[in-house]
Amino acid sequence: MPIVAVEYTYSEATAAARDEVRPDHRAWLSGLVDSGVVLTTGPFADGSGALILVAADDVAAARSLFTNDPFARAGLVEAARFTEWLPVMGQFSDR
Repeated sequence: MPIVAVEYTYSEATAAARDEVRPDHRAWLSGLVDSGVVLTTGPFADGSGALILVAADDVAAARSLFTNDPFARAGLVEAARFTEWLPVMGQFSDR
């Protein structure tokens, strides 16, 4: 199954609201980790966004799935980039 890199960009203006919604966002992601859809996830160290690697049929399927993210539903994602990723070495290359 293809891997899609989901890159979120956040705005400093929504930081407080993200803090409030973060428990729901992480619970939603956790369910996707448990089901094998989300391979790994985490924020950028500078707080500007996050990277989420997703097993999905294609970019359109990943984009559709992420409309359910509590951050997205609350309008807390400034921008989201969805890119199919083709790992050639390392942990995800044998998928």
